[in-house]
Amino acid sequence: MSQLHNLSSSDGDARLLQLKNWLQGLGIVDAASARPASADASFRRYFRIDVLPHARAQYGATLVAMDAPPERENTAAFVKVDALLSQAGVSVPAIHAQELEAGFLLLSDLGTTTYLQALDHDNAATLYAEALGALVKIQQQSQPGVLPEFDRAFMLRELNLFPEWYIGKHLNTTLTDAQAADLQKVFDHIVATCLAQPQVYMHRDYHSRNLMWMDEKNPGILDFQDAVYGPITYDAASLLRDAYVSWDEELVLDWIIRYWQHAKSAGLPVNKDFDAFYKDFEYMALQRHLKILGIFSRLNYRDGKAMYLGDLPTVMEYVRRTANRYRELKPLVKLLDALENRQSAVGYTF
Repeated sequence: MSQLHNLSSSDGDARLLQLKNWLQGLGIVDAASARPASADASFRRYFRIDVLPHARAQYGATLVAMDAPPERENTAAFVKVDALLSQAGVSVPAIHAQELEAGFLLLSDLGTTTYLQALDHDNAATLYAEALGALVKIQQQSQPGVLPEFDRAFMLRELNLFPEWYIGKHLNTTLTDAQAADLQKVFDHIVATCLAQPQVYMHRDYHSRNLMWMDEKNPGILDFQDAVYGPITYDAASLLRDAYVSWDEELVLDWIIRYWQHAKSAGLPVNKDFDAFYKDFEYMALQRHLKILGIFSRLNYRDGKAMYLGDLPTVMEYVRRTANRYRELKPLVKLLDALENRQSAVGYTF
């Protein structure tokens, strides 16, 4: 997540000035009240703004302005996916005003409490059931040709962030030709398994920092502009194998079984055999986690966002646990052991 900008001294912040001028012209908000609403790992910024008294009956007390530099961010994609998700009957921000050329949107306010802040052992089962229920609604709307495809080239591009940024920059290591070949075989196996899955609409970042806890129609869903058409287990893996919060495997297994049952009864094309479905889920989570190790390293070394390094151990634990369970993934465990100078534990693989 990016460093928040200090609004009290908008020193040389030309975009903020431009945003405030646009907001002032709408006549429904007090542009001077703009303050940081959230941080983000991208180049987008969000500001919470007070609604003027005459407009509160229609818009509520506050709205959120998005500043998405057009040379960096695709605001049109946000608008398109917002409409798709709204049609699916899930909670997404209403778009009250837009200036696409400048990269500005004025959105309804889904509140200040993320799932990450709200989750505890007492409410987790309910909150995850609501999030997975919303996911089923989104997936039921799926059709090909509407969103970009999460294809082989896309997956490999993401996986290659792992050797480039995690191994190359974070560990400051260069793989031998043999190690690089072994890693490529693992990547090919992961990609083949993921591509064989049924395809649906895929949020791509469906996790505790992008879901908002709300009084009704939980959860509020954010950060969906990168949505694609891809493997059916991806968003469930993103949610239940979250880089920011982890749960006992027994709990996750229970939640994923419930999702699988719900998806089947809703007519979604999940694998009819739960063991096969669970393997799909694990491989998809592994693809995502290898990408995340690369991205979190890149956020630190390229973008100066060091706070993400604290989440690397959680993600690596997921990677090792999954890779240890499948024979075809053993070369990945061996590589990680070599990179970390670890002795491999003796175990049995099925």
